[in-house]
Amino acid sequence: ERLCTGCTLEAFLQGTKHNCPNCNAALSKDNSSALAKLRAHAENGNAAAIYHLGQKYYYGDLGLQVDVPRAIELWVKAAELGDADAHYDLGVVYFHGDEGVDKDKKKGIRHWQQAAMKGQAEGRHALGLLEFERSNYKLALEHWTISASMGYEKSTQAIGCAFELGDGTGEQRARALGGFRDAVGEMKSPQRAIADKLFHCISSRDSQL
Repeated sequence: ERLCTGCTLEAFLQGTKHNCPNCNAALSKDNSSALAKLRAHAENGNAAAIYHLGQKYYYGDLGLQVDVPRAIELWVKAAELGDADAHYDLGVVYFHGDEGVDKDKKKGIRHWQQAAMKGQAEGRHALGLLEFERSNYKLALEHWTISASMGYEKSTQAIGCAFELGDGTGEQRARALGGFRDAVGEMKSPQRAIADKLFHCISSRDSQL
């Protein structure tokens, strides 16, 4: 399990602590303690913990040295256990190449496809970008409509840009904005006001088209 981004942001703003979603222990600000707890969950086969441990190695967090090959090894393991975010990050490193990783666009795309099928909005958005670059505008917009309906704002913006360029239809634009509005409506935190403001900004652009 994971703490959602909104909850984590709110905890940071308020200076409060959340308990670990896996074992309910208080989360520590001490790097060594936090790393030990994360490793313990990873060793128990928790896919999300394995993925996040890979993140720490990739970015050099919690006192770890940057170790891209180790990060990828962990992401591969997490992906095998079904973690969608791991599939997305593997898609990025394989598609673009990285330290110790040969560029393999086909492999990267396969990971994005796996992420998208598991409901990961960034993976779906990446597939949309790929199809747009290939001039497959209809398929690109189909991908973006799905990810926009999940509340992924970059996809909503991408549809807006495509619409202004004449590559989108009014119906697809309306579906995407409707999905984004529904996602905003389901938010239960103070950050909803920010999302509301974004939605109204996007909607106002529509009225000028």
